[in-house]
Amino acid sequence: MVRYVYDFTEGGRDLADLLGGKGANLAEMTRLGLPVPPGFIVSTAACRAFLATGAAPEGMSREVPRHLSAVESDAGRRLGQPDDPLLVSVRSGARFSMPGMMETVLDIGLNDASVQGLAKVSGNERFAWDSYRRLVQMFGSTVMGVDGALFDQVMTRLKEARGAPDDLHLDAADLAELVEGYQQLIHEVTGEYFPQSPAEQLRRAILAVFRSWNGGRARLYRRREHIPESLGTAVTVQRMVYGNLGPDSGSGVAFTRDPATGRPGLYGDYLPDAQGEDVVAGIRNTVPLAELERLDPRSYRQLHDHMRTLERHYRDMCDIEFTIERGTLWMLQTRVGKRTAEAAFVIASELADEGLITREEGLARVSGDGLARLMFPRFDTSATGDPLAHGIAASPGAAVGAAVFDSAEAVRRAAAGDRVVLVRQETTPDDLPGMVAAQAVLTSRGGKTSHAAVVARGMGKVCVCGAEELTVDTAAKCFTTKGGAVVEEGTVISVDGSAGAVHAGAAPLVDSAVMRHLETGERTGGVVDAVADALRLADDVRRLEVRANADTPADAARARRFGAQGIGLCRTEHMFLGERRTLVEEMILARDAAGRDRVLDALLHLQRQDLVGILAAMDGLPVTIRLLDPPLHEFLPDRTELALRVGVAEARGEQPDPRDAELLDAVRRMHEENPMLGLRGVRLGLVVPGLFAMQVRAVAEAVVERTRAGGSPKAEIMVPLVGDVTELRLVREEAEQVLARVADTSGIPVHCPVGTMIELPRAALTAGRIAEEAEFFSFGTNDLTQTTWGFSRDDVEAAFFSAYLDKGVFAASPFETIDREGVGRLVGIAVREGRAARPDLKIGVCGEHGGDPGSVHFFHAAGLDYVSCSPFRVPVARLEAGRATGAGDTTSDTR
Repeated sequence: MVRYVYDFTEGGRDLADLLGGKGANLAEMTRLGLPVPPGFIVSTAACRAFLATGAAPEGMSREVPRHLSAVESDAGRRLGQPDDPLLVSVRSGARFSMPGMMETVLDIGLNDASVQGLAKVSGNERFAWDSYRRLVQMFGSTVMGVDGALFDQVMTRLKEARGAPDDLHLDAADLAELVEGYQQLIHEVTGEYFPQSPAEQLRRAILAVFRSWNGGRARLYRRREHIPESLGTAVTVQRMVYGNLGPDSGSGVAFTRDPATGRPGLYGDYLPDAQGEDVVAGIRNTVPLAELERLDPRSYRQLHDHMRTLERHYRDMCDIEFTIERGTLWMLQTRVGKRTAEAAFVIASELADEGLITREEGLARVSGDGLARLMFPRFDTSATGDPLAHGIAASPGAAVGAAVFDSAEAVRRAAAGDRVVLVRQETTPDDLPGMVAAQAVLTSRGGKTSHAAVVARGMGKVCVCGAEELTVDTAAKCFTTKGGAVVEEGTVISVDGSAGAVHAGAAPLVDSAVMRHLETGERTGGVVDAVADALRLADDVRRLEVRANADTPADAARARRFGAQGIGLCRTEHMFLGERRTLVEEMILARDAAGRDRVLDALLHLQRQDLVGILAAMDGLPVTIRLLDPPLHEFLPDRTELALRVGVAEARGEQPDPRDAELLDAVRRMHEENPMLGLRGVRLGLVVPGLFAMQVRAVAEAVVERTRAGGSPKAEIMVPLVGDVTELRLVREEAEQVLARVADTSGIPVHCPVGTMIELPRAALTAGRIAEEAEFFSFGTNDLTQTTWGFSRDDVEAAFFSAYLDKGVFAASPFETIDREGVGRLVGIAVREGRAARPDLKIGVCGEHGGDPGSVHFFHAAGLDYVSCSPFRVPVARLEAGRATGAGDTTSDTR
């Protein structure tokens, strides 16, 4: 029979798939002997069964009371016992952390009778009624579906009637009245009464947490963090402990290292006389964790020791939630903590230095996405002037955008292409869509462990929290600075998440320290040294080479500084743009072979000089030069613009410009309904006489010039859009004749391997035959994705990709991360059949996927020899190619 419920004493962190991250880690702390309030876990299997059928699975309803009985026996009292009630919390806990995205219900077990008993045994009537009003409010909104704003309205009316600035100034009688108002509200909205049965409260709360797995914000968060929809959430049921029993009580969130910078030491927030949700909600400003040492030295020392135990046990930075109940410390949660990219590199390096992990494990704990964020520019603080305000540097980086004051507006403006900064007093889980849409998050309340800070850090989003100098008025859509300046919605501000500062206008940017290191080799310690060490180790262990897509000598030189081992894609069409476009026009308009040859000779000279510069920048390294790929009409003026000029002239009775008329005729003649599948690539070389021969000659003569200059050029010629081996054979034969003539004329041997791009499904499926003529393959995964899916990227991304992502058709855009099941299968077929025909076949990829971290891992597993990407992504690809080897695979996961 399937089992659905487990005591904390029965699990451990190795059961996170079954018990969820929270439950598994509570069980692990229990095994370690740390002070954990007893409880039990309803498994993810129960959640999946509930979501599939809409009903609790058979057996769960019998298991929950049995495990609850064990908690009651340990406490010496029953759930909801009238004279001395046991109370429990019901919390979500998925395999991967989803902070605030699902539901929690506290104080289960209170009712109209047991609240009196709680008041008596605690000696604190206000505490008892405050706990009860929290339960009624949470249960009413989470379980019974009452809009949370309605509860806020009842609270606001009562505070106004009492002249109370906040709920802390309401006494026990006020809170009792508030409970009655909440209960009336529930009945008015739902037609039901708040349930007085503790068992019914518990049953319904567990099912509500299960349902919250499919809530809108939870689904959005999972898409953003690439968490599978199929996992489901576990539910932890745990004996309540209270931090709001007076000055000797409190709650806090702590990290064993700074989650923003990675610096060692205890970091976090503490709130005396408060429950845990008050800390993360940011409603009240916390005090630094160090203040606890003065307030309660004994609890601080215990916490310090427990945190050290956990970091050494998990061998990683840990995130901890704790409560002190009348001088007794309780550990309520731990997990491997979310961190910024900077902290990830620093922590991995320092843990390796301390011997807690190996260097290879450290490499597994950083990511290419994180490295890319560290390469982004930073604000030039020397040119920003005085900031509007200072706050807590919760998540580093530099972001500029228009201030907006609610989530919906942030989403609306971002969809219109605007960059925005979401400004709130504090964020709640309902603000997630706006946080995803915004460039940065700014709050006037909260600390490093508030909801805004934790979620922004996990997303790599710039965030400044607790900017108390700002008065945020969301209703008026503005904030006011300490000096009285008013910043209204739509005003551009700059948020410096590294310095915790907010500036007016768009602050100037400078290269980050990591980017300066990559450009110059400059070492400044800290994160720069950690990144340099990680890249060096990745280079030592990786099998994949990393090349760059570069079309100019400047791009090639920069790519080489970034560690590129050659050029995997040099697009020759980019050499025909600008002023040279007129030469292409003349070639198209040429009336005879002689006219066309004159233009080709002019283009030959220009292309040769471009290639000489690129080969010089990459001297000694391979440079793969793609012959002309786009259709020729792309080099002609816009058809509508030409037709307008000709039509206006004719309407005036004037003679149109002869060149305009010729060009318009050519544009009309060459117009294609679907240019992506028209006369382009290898088809141009076979149809337009002399075009590819000119390009091959330019390559060969550039090789000769570099060789005479003492260089070591390694040019490769790549034929695009081949679908049949005969196409490649014809072009290759012509190319080899041109190469031989240049070698004979110059007296210098010219060997340029000839290969092809695999960017059509037919090419992938006939790769064995094509490999008989190709010395190398390079997957053009952009076009291969388009032709496999039947997509025109320019059309579909704006038309319906967002809907496909929302509906789960895509987990991620197939143009960003390789589609392993479709495109990836074609890649696998081509690799196997190509190498079977030609064992020494060199195989790479030159599409945008070559710099995507997830795709790099796929290409490593598929057996490719290299990936090629934009110069900026070369360090990212180097790092991920090292990580793809699996060296130092680790169980640590910050999700």
